[in-house]
Amino acid sequence: MDVEERLAAAAELFKVLGSESRLGLIYLIGQQSRTVGALADVTGLSQPLVSQHLRTLRQAGLVTASRAGKEVTYQLADHHVTHVIEDALAHVYEPASDAARADDLPLTNDRSTNDKE
Repeated sequence: MDVEERLAAAAELFKVLGSESRLGLIYLIGQQSRTVGALADVTGLSQPLVSQHLRTLRQAGLVTASRAGKEVTYQLADHHVTHVIEDALAHVYEPASDAARADDLPLTNDRSTNDKE
């Protein structure tokens, strides 16, 4: 897989993770395997909505399900995603320094348009 394909796959991952509800579900499942009912209770989301989000997460390969009778328990397919979420949370809580503020950063390394002024 070349760099462009990997970037496209990473972008798809971020699309799936772009939902606050799905991020929360992954965070909870990362702590311990849980059923749809348990996830609905903890999050306050409806059971059908939790199931819909879990289906999306399964299709993306982020969670797996195991059945024991009528009960389906969800667990992370890969713990790498927890690192992504933990890093994102750490980033959100980091104080922005004056040198690293997003509005101060150039969009490209090409400063030739600014140099002409």
